[in-house]
Amino acid sequence: MVVGNVMVGQSGGPTAVINSSLAGVYKTAIDCGVKTVYGMVNGIEGLSQNKYIDLSEYIKSNLEIELLKRTPASFLGTCRYKLPDVNVESAVYEKIFAVLKKLDVKYFFYIGGNDSMDTIMKLSNYAQTIGSDIRFIGIPKTIDNDLDMTDHTPGYGSASKYIATAIKEIICDANTYITDSISVVEIMGRNAGWLTAAAALSKCEDCAGPDLIYLPERVFDHNEFLKKVQEIKKEKKIVTIAVSEGIKTKDGKYVCEQNRTNNVTDSFGHKLLGGTAMYLSDFLVENTGIKTRGIVFSTLQRCASHVVSRSDITEAYMAGADGLKAALDGHTGKMIVFERVSNSPYLISTDLCDINIIANKEKCVPDSMISADGVGVTKEFEDYARPLIIGELYPFIVDGLPRHLHLGDRGIKG
Repeated sequence: MVVGNVMVGQSGGPTAVINSSLAGVYKTAIDCGVKTVYGMVNGIEGLSQNKYIDLSEYIKSNLEIELLKRTPASFLGTCRYKLPDVNVESAVYEKIFAVLKKLDVKYFFYIGGNDSMDTIMKLSNYAQTIGSDIRFIGIPKTIDNDLDMTDHTPGYGSASKYIATAIKEIICDANTYITDSISVVEIMGRNAGWLTAAAALSKCEDCAGPDLIYLPERVFDHNEFLKKVQEIKKEKKIVTIAVSEGIKTKDGKYVCEQNRTNNVTDSFGHKLLGGTAMYLSDFLVENTGIKTRGIVFSTLQRCASHVVSRSDITEAYMAGADGLKAALDGHTGKMIVFERVSNSPYLISTDLCDINIIANKEKCVPDSMISADGVGVTKEFEDYARPLIIGELYPFIVDGLPRHLHLGDRGIKG
């Protein structure tokens, strides 16, 4: 019999498969004999305010587990809350650990990206200093794919599938007209270009793919940008450009900052990005006179569960399940990581890595995956990313629309 209960939370920007990891933690915990699986409402910020639920009151059947796996956004709610330095403000930690003690929690799981792994690191290190036996495990999640020490992250495959699909459809739409046009498509990712690189996956036998791909790993130059677009226009009527929201000029400024008078940051100090496509669209219109559209996928990249990758949702569940098993086996202060066994056939396995090695590090696209001219990707990237978008898992459709599971809504009864 397992001693103690489970606490699980979600943090940061959601993904199309983040709830599959939650389902993996929950189902595996119940199967292993955990008495109660608690969910923190709105992440660690909510838990610090004594906000949590008993997940068994909301997930009562295997059908509802399947429904949860297909539900976008964060079922438990999310937050962007940075835990303070324990030496400066220990009261927050004392409050959190008091809640965990009250609920007899022995296993703590946080599903998230870089900032969430910072939380796991701080909590597990604090637990060691006070002699707590609670085990802390990080479950990776981020569409940005920028967590270190893991081959890729749950969420990236589905976001890449959406991006490649949407780029393909944009190109198809633009090619129906006889007039010249340029499409500038803005893609998320901040300082890592993994998502923008995924635009290249739209290239196939019935689609040429984007003409230019601008990653934040390369310095952006306005004059070179204009020159390349003009060169392509000599050969083609339609130009499609994928740009990262985080591209920067040589002075270190984000391109999207060019027209801003102030720059807002979140609690982790990250500048809030957006507007790159619109800025570059205006730039091209002014300098070429050609009709140009700025297209922003925005949150659609992370919430489009109707075009989820089956491999991604399966791996997200695996990350949650294996994280639970690792904690029961005595591990703490670790994050679940993926290790690629082979590309063809595509096989991965899971392992554990010390959270202190991972937290607050950012994995960018390596030079070997970026084309020599800096405006495209290599075959190495395509071989790496294509297996992650393979397969489909369709939502349950009710009255013509996907059915989801939400707090306060029991969803489909099993």
